[in-house]
Amino acid sequence: MQEKHSEEAYNLACILTLPPYQRKGYGKFLIAFSYELSKKEGKVGTPERPLSDLGLLSYRGYWTRVLLEILKKHKSNISIKELSDMTAIKADDILSTLQSLDLIQYRKGQHVICADPKVLDRHLKAAGRGGLDVDVSKLIWTPYKEQG
Repeated sequence: MQEKHSEEAYNLACILTLPPYQRKGYGKFLIAFSYELSKKEGKVGTPERPLSDLGLLSYRGYWTRVLLEILKKHKSNISIKELSDMTAIKADDILSTLQSLDLIQYRKGQHVICADPKVLDRHLKAAGRGGLDVDVSKLIWTPYKEQG
């Protein structure tokens, strides 16, 4: 469920896939869909906390695939902020995901992404397939605007 207003930048308040429909890509689809809505809003998002173990696993899988695909295509340096702007994923989530993949180093007072193409390929293969594709060309939606 997309939140209309969230001080914490939550873009998804709750996600539930009933047992007969699990492992079919619907949860991944809902996660991807929530980020596409965030992009339309021009905001970054993050899931409502605390995340369950399965929730963290699902989100970490989504973040991993999205970030690795961008890093694989992007040949020059890219910042966490640029990745966040491109994906609508909150910078903290990007940083924790890249740290979990051992793709971040701390040099001269800042985080640096170290992405060897072979390592990226290995991580992408381990990440498995994504969920159902979100066809953004079919996404016709006007973001909620609070009356001030």
